[in-house]
Amino acid sequence: VCSFPPEFCEFGSHLTRCKEWLSEAHPELFEKYYSEDALAEKVGTLSVEAQSKLEQDTAKKEAKAAKKATEELKKKQVTIKRIERNKRKHVTSIHGLEAFGVDLKKAAKMFAQKFATGASVTKNAQGQEEIVVQGDVADEVEELVGTGELRGVPGENVVRVEEKKGK
Repeated sequence: VCSFPPEFCEFGSHLTRCKEWLSEAHPELFEKYYSEDALAEKVGTLSVEAQSKLEQDTAKKEAKAAKKATEELKKKQVTIKRIERNKRKHVTSIHGLEAFGVDLKKAAKMFAQKFATGASVTKNAQGQEEIVVQGDVADEVEELVGTGELRGVPGENVVRVEEKKGK
């Protein structure tokens, strides 16, 4: 989980998750490093104060890693833009879905089938990939992204922007 070798997981910030994974995936290594005998042997060399300090440090590291993960998730946003082309023609642009593990080509195909319009994956001016759907379907896309078929995206991370073409 922490990308360290099993014997060094105790120095990472995901010790409890690493222990769970190790007990399921490699029980023999788990017994070697984290069984009662192995822990008693390690703890026997530490004083009581050092042991309590080590436990506190581990708890702090795990809390910090969990907080960082939630902050990273909050920073990620899905932006839905309704862009006016000419007069009453519009396109809807969606970018930021790849941050939530959504396959853009599959999502574009799903949008195209759902709305019976053209949809494609293109690169925008910033060099990021986005999905462009023909037509004014921003409301429906917002529903699908927030609650519908693209469930991996929290509703509070969806932002709508309206962009008008200047004269």
